[in-house]
Amino acid sequence: MSEQAADVTGVDGKRDDDYEHHGGFPKYEAVTPGPDWARFVEGMRTLQDLAVSVDAPDDVVAQAADQVEKLAAVLTPYVVPEGRSPAGRTIELPGRGSLLMPPWHIEKFGPDGVRSAGEFRRYHLGGNGAAHGGTLPLLFDDLMGMIVHAYGRPISRTAYLHVNYRAITPLNTPLTVEGSVDRVEGRKTFITAQLKKGDTLLADCEALMLELLPGQP
Repeated sequence: MSEQAADVTGVDGKRDDDYEHHGGFPKYEAVTPGPDWARFVEGMRTLQDLAVSVDAPDDVVAQAADQVEKLAAVLTPYVVPEGRSPAGRTIELPGRGSLLMPPWHIEKFGPDGVRSAGEFRRYHLGGNGAAHGGTLPLLFDDLMGMIVHAYGRPISRTAYLHVNYRAITPLNTPLTVEGSVDRVEGRKTFITAQLKKGDTLLADCEALMLELLPGQP
């Protein structure tokens, strides 16, 4: 679920009275880390791409493994609990600075919908030049959380997510994903979204997001 920093009001111009209700879900605030965080995240993304792309000699792999182990040793003393790392909370960075999320930028964020733009990289390869099919539900699910938030609804979890694959999703190609709330029924928020390459529909998705009950994780 995204904690996107924005003015979150409903379509009628009013925020849901229960908007601040988070069930048992912690409320995470957006952060702005120092400039080296962006460089670090992009460097790690590049390493992810390389890790699934290279076929290097044994001595080069050994050298790289040594460097990775050294990097892990440098970072390990600074591990913090969930919600304290800048990862996932740096709104201005692609994927909010989280390596789990595809590195996409938010172009539109409001009660009438959310749109993101970006590319799937080599790291997301499934086969034959196409993005792995499992990366599309990840992209859509993250979008659904942002749409719920932008609409002004309380924190919700995904109860149902259905993806229709309409065409091959290419790597290293500018794409957009956009969705909006269809309707709200009590604790239920129904959302639809589409992934496109220009005017070509690559995939569409429908989801049911369910508002958390008090104390519900």
